[in-house]
Parts: sequence; structure tokens; C-alpha cells
Amino acid sequence: MSSEWWFTLLVGLVALERVAELVVSQRHAAWAFARGGVESGRGHYPVMVVLHTGLLAGALAEVWLRRPDVIPVLAWLCVLVVAASQALRWWCIATLGRQWNTRVIVVPGAGLVARGPYRLVRHPNYVAVVAEGLALPLVHTAWVTAAVFTVANAGLLAVRIRCEDAALVAASPQVGAEATR
Repeated sequence: MSSEWWFTLLVGLVALERVAELVVSQRHAAWAFARGGVESGRGHYPVMVVLHTGLLAGALAEVWLRRPDVIPVLAWLCVLVVAASQALRWWCIATLGRQWNTRVIVVPGAGLVARGPYRLVRHPNYVAVVAEGLALPLVHTAWVTAAVFTVANAGLLAVRIRCEDAALVAASPQVGAEATR
């Protein structure tokens, strides 16, 4: 099997992981809304969906159309980073439990989570997103996709993090002090 097919398999596995996230997210959203959860940031959510779908589609398109050479050391290092980013993402999901979502939904009074990876970094899930967005395309030297996603994602994350922090502050004044530290 060619390196393009192996890469396609890897991207397919990441896509399946995304589907699993969406299933979990929908369940958590139903739980949150049943408890008075308030959603913020609806305007940027479709942009996030397009950007993340574009990462997968763009990486595949670049690899199959441009057919860049694989740099073995870079490829294996990036596979490790992709795997680590998945592990970090699911650690975040497990730590937040039903409070985790792909949308910004805050349940009033739920409180700020400060355990697991959140005791180390304020937004660890976005560390995983940034690492994966750079590493996944570079597994097969798709540097154009890696660069475009990284720049676009930086702009999106600036909006998203402000939105999340504001939603947490609005939901609970005592959380506000922690969210803005």
C-alpha cells in the first residue's frame, strides 16, 4: 500500500474520532440544556466546523494532488503528536464529563473545572487542536494545509476563547475571577 493510502487511513481514523466527539457532544448538550444550560458563540461554530472539516479534506487533497515526499523522521514524530493530541483531547473530555461540548454551553452554577489537564493549562483542549492541526498534515508533508489551518485556527481560537471565558463569567461571578486569571 502506498504512503498516500496509509495517510488516507490515518485521516479516516481521525474523522471517525471526530464523529465520536460529535455523538458525545450531542448527549452532553441535551444534558446541559435540561439543566438550564446557556449556549454562546453560535456565530463562530459553523466556521469551526468548516475549518476542522477543511483540515481533513485539505490534507487529503494536498497529499493526493501534490504527492509530496514523506520525510520518515517527520512523519513518525507527527504520528506521535497526533496520537498524543487525541489522548489529551479525551483526557479533557473525561475530566469535564458532561460539561464538555464542541459548542459553548455553560450550565449555571456548574463551576469551573480545575483538575486533570485543566490544573496545568487553562484551555488544554485547544493545545490538542493546535498540535493536531499542525502535525496531521505534516505526517505526509502537506505543509500548505498545516500552514493554512494553523493561521486560520489562530484567528478562530482567539474568538472562541474570548467567547468561552465570557460565558463562564456570565454564568457565575465567582467563576469569573478564575476564568480571567
